[in-house]
Amino acid sequence: MDEVVIYSDGGCSPNPGPGGWGAVLISPKHPDKTKELCGGEKDTTNNRMELTAAIRALEALRRPCKVHFHTDSQYLQKAFVNGWLEKWQEKGWKTAGKKPVKNKDLWLKLLELTDVHDVQWNWVRGHSGDKYNELCDRLVAKARENLNG
Repeated sequence: MDEVVIYSDGGCSPNPGPGGWGAVLISPKHPDKTKELCGGEKDTTNNRMELTAAIRALEALRRPCKVHFHTDSQYLQKAFVNGWLEKWQEKGWKTAGKKPVKNKDLWLKLLELTDVHDVQWNWVRGHSGDKYNELCDRLVAKARENLNG
């Protein structure tokens, strides 16, 4: 199984409002060759952009891979690592407070994609000087600028 390292980020300003997402895919065999992805939406939220970044990055993989996924979104990382997704599904997509889970459409798509790949979720502190996290942050800004023409 091929291995890939993915970094992703998403953001809005204001939140909700116009947002962007960015992702960088890196092959451990060829770390000098990266693939950068980005996009945006005019009316969205930070969390939707974080999830969209993860979806678009995983969709870019052509075959099942072992993925080392790095995100500064605790919402995304903890949903997988802390078992939130399983709990939400068991409760009919309701939170512990019995409210509907937000962004269910994106979570369902992400679950489909994580069934194909062996994903290890890692949290990285945002704006802490991590080379690829900073690159993703710039891709988010670029995507948001492109929305404004």
